[in-house]
Amino acid sequence: MIKNVALMKLAAASFLIPASAAFAMQDAQPVEEAASEVAEAAAEVEAEAQDAQESTVKFRPYAYAPAEWNADQAEMLAAAIDNIYAHGLDPADYDAAGLRALIEAGEGEALSAAATERFNKLSGDIALGHVRGEDRVDWYIVDTDMNGHQQRALLDRFLGGEDLRALLEGLAPTHPQYAALQNALATELAKGEEADAEAIADIRSNLDRWRWLPRDLGDRYIIVNVPAYTVALVEDGRTVSRHRGVAGAVDTPTPQLMAEATGVIFNPYWNVPKSIEPEVRGKAGYEKIPLGNGEFRYRQPPGPNNSLGMVKFVMYNEHAIYLHDTNARGLFSDNSRAYSHGCIRTENILGLATMLLEEDGGDWSGQKTIDVVNSGKNTGAQFVNPLPVYIVYFSVAAKGDGSIIHYNDVYSRDAQVIAALDDAPAIDLSPAGEELGEEMAEAF
Repeated sequence: MIKNVALMKLAAASFLIPASAAFAMQDAQPVEEAASEVAEAAAEVEAEAQDAQESTVKFRPYAYAPAEWNADQAEMLAAAIDNIYAHGLDPADYDAAGLRALIEAGEGEALSAAATERFNKLSGDIALGHVRGEDRVDWYIVDTDMNGHQQRALLDRFLGGEDLRALLEGLAPTHPQYAALQNALATELAKGEEADAEAIADIRSNLDRWRWLPRDLGDRYIIVNVPAYTVALVEDGRTVSRHRGVAGAVDTPTPQLMAEATGVIFNPYWNVPKSIEPEVRGKAGYEKIPLGNGEFRYRQPPGPNNSLGMVKFVMYNEHAIYLHDTNARGLFSDNSRAYSHGCIRTENILGLATMLLEEDGGDWSGQKTIDVVNSGKNTGAQFVNPLPVYIVYFSVAAKGDGSIIHYNDVYSRDAQVIAALDDAPAIDLSPAGEELGEEMAEAF
């Protein structure tokens, strides 16, 4: 368990770091010397991630022959379809009326084929989400909650006598926000003619986004919600540390991904990406590193002006997206915080890093963090227990009373998801310009 240390005093960090500290521009330690190995690993990650993205959007049931259904079982499925709007899914997509017409026509191959097809579609959408493919813009998180074999095993369990509703509900996300959004949807629908259609659409699209994720995110993880500009450490379903974040600007959006955080680098070098190189070429404070063949790369040494600040998380992924400190901490006071080139600048990340380094008997402490930062040396440290980091895009969150909090749809993603959820073409992708308020849902 994470220790309850008083590390919120590390907020902004600089007031604990003596101004006299030289932040000496040391030669790179072994952390930097491993750059070539990191590059090789990154290439492997990129290939794996491409395969992974394919698998997130191309799920298909295996080619099993239709199972044998009787009329009572088919009616149970039709009843489940009638009630599927509780998950924000449209019953019309699963055609209960057509299924009931076949029930009336009598048992046989036609009914079994139709019922199997509807079961596969319904169970797949609850487990993996209805919106697939390009409508999941910048989505790189693999969901392995269901494959065709598992789906058929689930069907066999139902046909063998298990409760259909319980089996289907068991596919839904376990995160408390999913149930809270379901409650918010029910609350809005209960208003009848006074219901807000726009709010309903927002809730439905965000329910589906939860289904894109693994059903269970784990006992301990970090979740970054880009529209809310928040970074939260969650343990056993409870948020134990919450931080403001700065996400990618509209022109350099932060992708939605999962990466394992294995440790941190204090006093990091910033290896300038090629896409940003023209912005720094020739500027003071950047080192020109020869690559051979007359080519160079640029990096910014550790120090008070380093764009990564005093620490960055090690979390390899094909997009080179990670959490890090910043030398522009004043941006955390803004309401709308889409300023970065894609990475997540995280307020009081030194406190977060220290919590993770000293957990479960680790030999780290707040004082050690201060000492290492003050040394100015580029220093790596491993977490006792690596943890996943989920970077996601939820434009609304639900509160316990059934109301919802709207966040700025900073990358104008909602219209496309809503249209895909309704199987209609997107009609409005104009940039959203509203600023979000400071109110945050407890789940984030």
